[in-house]
Amino acid sequence: MEFTEKADREGGKPIEIVVRDLNVNGFISNKELGYSKFIAPCVLYTSINLPSKERNSKHQDNGTLLLAENNTMAPNTSQRKMMVVFMCIPVSPGKSRVIFIPLRNFAIWVNRIIPRWMFHVRQNLVLDSDSYLLHLEERKILDVGTSNWQKACFLPTKSDAKVVAFRRWLNKYSDGHVDWRGKFSAILPPSPPKEQLMDRYWSHVVNCSSCRVAYKGLNALEVVLQLISIASLGIFATRKQSLVSGAARVLVVAMAILCFAASRWLSHFIYKNFHFHDYNHALR
Repeated sequence: MEFTEKADREGGKPIEIVVRDLNVNGFISNKELGYSKFIAPCVLYTSINLPSKERNSKHQDNGTLLLAENNTMAPNTSQRKMMVVFMCIPVSPGKSRVIFIPLRNFAIWVNRIIPRWMFHVRQNLVLDSDSYLLHLEERKILDVGTSNWQKACFLPTKSDAKVVAFRRWLNKYSDGHVDWRGKFSAILPPSPPKEQLMDRYWSHVVNCSSCRVAYKGLNALEVVLQLISIASLGIFATRKQSLVSGAARVLVVAMAILCFAASRWLSHFIYKNFHFHDYNHALR
C-alpha cells in the first residue's frame, strides 16, 4: 500500500533536501522541483521548476525570465521557472547587508501594474522577523562557542539541511566565524531596543526609490486629509446656521470625521510599514 504524506493544517509538508558537493567553494542542495547553490562566502541562489499550465495564446507569456525589481529580461526559456538570488554580506560584527533578487518567467504583467513598494511591504515583514531571530541566535551561539552551535540551535526538520550544511562549511573553512582581518574584534555590540534594531526606514526605505517615493506621497496624503477635515469644520463654523440645510450640515461633519479617521489610519499604516512593525513569533 502506497503511503502518502499528509499536510498539516497550514499546508506544510516535509521537504526532502539532499546536500552534495560540499567544498571550499560552497555546496549544492537538491530538492523536489528544483535546487539551490551556495557560492561561498555569501551568495545563495535557488531555482524552482513549476508545473506547467496550459494557457491560451491571447494571455500566453513571452517565455522570458523577468527580473522582478526592474522588469529586465533574461534569455528565453520554455518552462515556468522561479529563481531567487540572495546575498548576505557581513559589514561589521552583528550587521549584514542583505540583497535579494526574485526572478520568474510567468505572470510578468503583475510587476508592471503593482508598484514595487507593495511587494516590499510583505517581503520586509519576513526579513524583519527573520533578522530578529538571527540577532538573538547569534548571541546564543557566541555564548556556547561556534563549534558547539548545535547546543544553541534545534534543527529537527529535513528542510534544515541547508542550514546544517552552511554551519559545516563555516566551521570547516572559516573556523566558525567571519575573519575580519583585524578590522573589527569578534565582540558583538550591545543589543539595541527592538524598535531601533528592526527600524525599516533607515535600513530600507531611504535606500529604495520605490518605497521612498511612496513614503513621501502617503505622508503628503495624510496632511491633505487633515487639512480637508479642518477646513470642512472651519467652513461649517463660519457659515450662518440658518443658511445651511440640515442635510448639508450632516454631510460636512461626516466628511470631516471621515477625513480625520482616514488620516489617523494612514498614519498608523505608514509607521507600521515604513518604520517599525513588531513581530511576535510566539503568536505565529
